[in-house]
Amino acid sequence: MTDDAADDQPKPPTALSKAARVLTIREEDDAKVAPAVRATAAWTWRLLLIGFGIVVLGWLFKKFEDVLFPVMLAVLFTAFLLKPVDWAHRKGVPRVVAVLVAVLITLIVVLGMLAFAVQQGVAGGPQLLSEFTKTVNATKQWLVDSPLNLDDQHIRALAQELTAWAKAHEATLANHALGTAAFGSRVLTGAALTVFLVIFFLYDGRAMWSYVTRLVPAGSREQVRGSGAAGFGSVEAYTRATVIVAAVDAGVIGIGLAILGVPMVLPLVTIIFLGSFIPIVGSFVAGTLAVLVALTTQGWVNALIVVGLLIFVMAFEGHVLQPFILGHSVKLHPVAVILVIAIGLMLAGIVGGLIAVPIVAFLVTAFSWRPGQPPPPKNDSKLSSWMRRKFHRGPPSPNDDAAAPTSP
Repeated sequence: MTDDAADDQPKPPTALSKAARVLTIREEDDAKVAPAVRATAAWTWRLLLIGFGIVVLGWLFKKFEDVLFPVMLAVLFTAFLLKPVDWAHRKGVPRVVAVLVAVLITLIVVLGMLAFAVQQGVAGGPQLLSEFTKTVNATKQWLVDSPLNLDDQHIRALAQELTAWAKAHEATLANHALGTAAFGSRVLTGAALTVFLVIFFLYDGRAMWSYVTRLVPAGSREQVRGSGAAGFGSVEAYTRATVIVAAVDAGVIGIGLAILGVPMVLPLVTIIFLGSFIPIVGSFVAGTLAVLVALTTQGWVNALIVVGLLIFVMAFEGHVLQPFILGHSVKLHPVAVILVIAIGLMLAGIVGGLIAVPIVAFLVTAFSWRPGQPPPPKNDSKLSSWMRRKFHRGPPSPNDDAAAPTSP
């Protein structure tokens, strides 16, 4: 047999040719599928993979929450205190002194507000309880006289059932009390760790970040460092704006409560101020306590007025105050903010609602940053632009009249 005849005979298929044939058949089969179906399938498995990753991260977060919560709270406090510490250091104050003074003042303010709210609540508790009893009795009388046609025996039977339920679940309530004590010890431990981390982040945070990013391959190091700096800039802008928004919310609501004659105005204002650190919904939820106090002491009319005041403050915050103060440094739609807060509350309670928005703001800005982009301007909001025009003694900044970009 000649060589030409041997070449004409079919060769046995190799593994590579079989794989190529399978791929060709699959491509032909895919061509028969409608493009919309192919696109839907592609998006589906990608979204499922992202969802699975989020679930895994949530599980890990829950597993190590006693450490991760203090770290994230420390980052928020660091973002708020970093500029004052840097300013004091530039003026000649030793950095360690500036850090300790800033942390000490913050502790005094936060603990003082909490202690004041608790003390005023305890002091006004008896009067509030007396007014609450009067309101309950008036409500019972209204139920008797209302079209519901309830008699006093039905109401007393309901009260007895509630009392019996409380006695039957006395052991459960005791267990909850013990759980609360254990939770209190965890809170104290987390608070101590937070203070410790804030001190070191403020004193040597930049060097720590530089050291950590050395573990990243050299080709990606610039991207990681730039993204981290851009994301932290958004967190800085967010914390400053949140403090101002919380102060304005608490002040406006406090003035309204004082005009209406609602008792315990100062502790209510303190609670509303602390609650306002959860954007949009925080002041409204914390304000429900003011509604209950107004309902108990002032009646339905003033309670409804307080509800209207809370709705006005929430709308003013979302449409006027936050855009004016925050600008475009943290560009998140209000619907996205509410959804993020809801997820944070479901996963980690109040602390989750507090840290959810800054985490998302950091991620959005960090992932949108690219090497070569300019750093974020210092005047990243309309308020900053106004203050710079008002008090800046040098030539005006070229960015004073322009909003900052979404990402630095």
